[in-house]
Amino acid sequence: MTFNELINKRQSVRRYQEKPVEREKLHQLVEAVHLAPSACNSQPWKLILVDERELKDEVAKATFSKAVAFNKFAVQAPVIAVLVIEKAKLIAQIGGSIKDMEYPQIDIGIAAEHFCLQAAELGLGTCMIGWFDEKKIQQLLNIPRKRKIGLVITLGYPLEDYKLRKKIRKPLDEICGFNSY
Repeated sequence: MTFNELINKRQSVRRYQEKPVEREKLHQLVEAVHLAPSACNSQPWKLILVDERELKDEVAKATFSKAVAFNKFAVQAPVIAVLVIEKAKLIAQIGGSIKDMEYPQIDIGIAAEHFCLQAAELGLGTCMIGWFDEKKIQQLLNIPRKRKIGLVITLGYPLEDYKLRKKIRKPLDEICGFNSY
């Protein structure tokens, strides 16, 4: 598969088969995150893969509520990945402070996309979730209070009838300029 085919194949999946994800594939996903670039090579993340059914269901339930129901699909996923933001190297912290940039936030996004692209190549579906009860997930997974969860990602085999959707994007001239804004 070419890179262009891969980025066109990757989409947010919200309907999963009950089929478990093989450990070998989980290890490949961990390796993809491991190889993600980061500011000053800080690698400011800890990836937690939750595949024990009852615990996974509790983490999934922490991504929705009665008022915010759009993540209910998360319970269907056989695996939930949680990316925890760790401290960056001192040089990255100093640089981020000087430039008023949250480099670990950017790094988490890069690591998450490595995870999702690798999953797509392996025939797996993912959906990045930014809305969740952080305190509840911290408690469930024994994450220290001083750590922040960057993203939650659902993972699994898409339902067989899950079709590749046409990507709707802004026109190129709205997102890109050459030599000027």
